[in-house]
Amino acid sequence: MTSAAWHDPGDPDRDAGTRARIEQHWAASELGDIETEHAIYADDAILDYPQSGERFRGRPSIQAQRGGHPADRHFTVRRIQGGGDLWISECVITYDGAPTYSVSIMRFTGDLVTHETQYFADPFPAPSSRAALAEPIPAPQP
Repeated sequence: MTSAAWHDPGDPDRDAGTRARIEQHWAASELGDIETEHAIYADDAILDYPQSGERFRGRPSIQAQRGGHPADRHFTVRRIQGGGDLWISECVITYDGAPTYSVSIMRFTGDLVTHETQYFADPFPAPSSRAALAEPIPAPQP
């Protein structure tokens, strides 16, 4: 992939609109507004969860698999980066009070997500052997 495929600096207005739609998607996820949360997806969108080997095909399947989650969920966006057709969100999703880190990679065609891949990871303690080398990651700024 060339850098041009990652970000086309020629259309900052489109990028601003895409960022706003992604922010709206995550805000709707937090509020439990499933219609707004899933409005970002094309009718034939694909959602992949590589860690479980699952693929969900089509907006109705994506929405249905999220709608039946039994846990109390909350979403905190740490960072959204991207441009053109490729965008990445880093989030903390809290399930019944337990945080899970998530990376969402969204591929857009026009204004809609046509393919999303999400990775999930539980937090873990840093080993003491690295304490002298590391510093804490700053909290995200609102």
